[in-house]
Parts: sequence; C-alpha cells; structure tokens
Amino acid sequence: MIKTAQDIIIRPIITEKSMAAMAENKYTFKVLKSANKVEIAKAVEELFEGVKVEKVFTMNVPGRHKRVGRHEGYTSDWKKAIVKLKADSKKIEFFEGLV
Repeated sequence: MIKTAQDIIIRPIITEKSMAAMAENKYTFKVLKSANKVEIAKAVEELFEGVKVEKVFTMNVPGRHKRVGRHEGYTSDWKKAIVKLKADSKKIEFFEGLV
C-alpha cells in the first residue's frame, strides 16, 4: 500500500500547548499510526511548500476510557507527531491565522 502525504498527516492539533510551541518552530499533527519519522517529515515537506523539517518527535497516545449511560468502552489509540522546522525554513501558513 502506497501512503500519500494526505494519508500520513490526518489533521493538525490545535491546543494551547501546541500554539505556545509554535514560537519554537514546532507544529503538532495527528498522524497515521503506522507512519515512521522519515515518512512524517517527507509528508510535511510535501504538503507545505518551502518548509524544511529539522526533527520529528512521535508519541503513541492510548485511547481513553469513556462512558455514556450504562455503555462503556475506549476511544481509539492514535499517534501524535511534533515537527520541528529548521531556523531558515518558511513558517506553515495554516497555523499563522490561529495565533
């Protein structure tokens, strides 16, 4: 199965903590669970033109226990990637309007 950049990067994560990390050129994304750091870096550089990735930090986020009435279960496990851009890299414009 060939993974495209749109398959690897699922969505950006927009929280107070991720917005504060933008000052250090770090951007947070929800990514495909089977993607590795090299694939994530290539996908970000492909999706956002003029961006150069310096480093990728990944973490597996376990599902949380949820309960609705008498029914209970777990949300899905997912993977989070924090992408650090090089100092001379262009900023990701998608996040610029959110600050």
